[in-house]
Amino acid sequence: MQLHIEKLVYGGDGLARLPADDKGPGKTVFLPFVIAGEKVEAKLTETRPGFARARLDNVLTPSTERITPDCPYFGNCGGCQYQHIAYDAQLRYKAEILRETLRRTAKLELADDINIHAGEPWQYRNRTRMHVQHAPAFQLGYHRTGSRQLLPVEHCPISSPLINKAIGTVWELGRDGKVPQLVHGIQFFANQNDQQLLVELYVRPEGSAKECQPFAAELHQLTPAIAGVVVFVSSPVEDDSRQFAPLTSVHPEPGLAIGSNSLQYRVADHDFRVSAGSFFQTNRFLVEQLATVAVGEHKGRSALDLYAGTGLFSLALALRFDQVLAVEASPQSFADLRHNASPNVKPIRATTEAFLSERGPKIAPDLVIVDPPRAGLGEKTTRALGRLSVPRVTYVSCDPATLARDLRLLLESGFKVEQAHLVDLFPQTAHMETILHLVR
Repeated sequence: MQLHIEKLVYGGDGLARLPADDKGPGKTVFLPFVIAGEKVEAKLTETRPGFARARLDNVLTPSTERITPDCPYFGNCGGCQYQHIAYDAQLRYKAEILRETLRRTAKLELADDINIHAGEPWQYRNRTRMHVQHAPAFQLGYHRTGSRQLLPVEHCPISSPLINKAIGTVWELGRDGKVPQLVHGIQFFANQNDQQLLVELYVRPEGSAKECQPFAAELHQLTPAIAGVVVFVSSPVEDDSRQFAPLTSVHPEPGLAIGSNSLQYRVADHDFRVSAGSFFQTNRFLVEQLATVAVGEHKGRSALDLYAGTGLFSLALALRFDQVLAVEASPQSFADLRHNASPNVKPIRATTEAFLSERGPKIAPDLVIVDPPRAGLGEKTTRALGRLSVPRVTYVSCDPATLARDLRLLLESGFKVEQAHLVDLFPQTAHMETILHLVR
């Protein structure tokens, strides 16, 4: 069938409509790897009461923004959705999607333009997580588009050069049969100048970290840039859910470390210790700008950093506020936060929900920064934040859908959007980082 692509929607798909018939207007169809305005040939793959999904077969009228993808895996790999779109156009589409998501869910029409912050569109990732499969032969890669099947990947052009070197080393060891059967995942984390790596190995629960110690030691020895290899026992489901979870129970026990269990990551004038299992932003070109935009030019007596991680925003706030309360629940991130904290930063080990419930009525900060996981704040935490005596809130979000859901409640509590920023931490993908400055 032939379809006309009306627009792009969050997640990477294009939206088209089936022809109207005697049953009513045409059903909405979603399909990947298309661009607004294109005429395409496609085949339906799934039909539901409210919508359908399709597979792109041929582009009949290509957009002038269509380009040839640089990655040979694009289209099969589930990691990227936008490599067929010129980068300037990617930014424009993301801004349009953000604006529409806020309009539809939060009932907010942004009065001003969205400020867009972009960096290098390739080799930007300082953290890359891959899946491991051992049968019928060793494979290292990502999930295929729209499935849980593994796609073998030997080079990832959005990951840093050092990470790609390490990926090659693991492939060599895997082909030699040296990667233990218990290993189901591996993560590479590079420091700011791409000179050192920290590697995390994820081992199936039926095994033990010690069984992977010889492989970890060989990987560490073969790659001088690897500062350490840390082995965690986890299931594949737990591993995949880390980006959505509040990080209160992720890796509750320390991993087995060969070499160092942390890296030093320099941002502006601060050195951050980032341990295995801790959260840190993934775009090596935009970390400093993200912190600068989030903190802004605000100054005052006190600030509150919720979901503080290893302290990226806390240390930036400490330069402009007399005291900073930094709240973090993850044991690994909290240990790093305490290590990284400057004298006027007070780390607090708690979930954001518990902290706001217990301490919220007793404090009146000048500014609050929230940077929740992809699941967002949720209704209970958002309402507690709305009750807080604070004139300014900065919401840092990696998911516009949950941002819009939470924002609707914050607007009801009296906040208004002063500025909207889109920081493109994830070029070539449909993901986006949003910073909203709220005042009341």
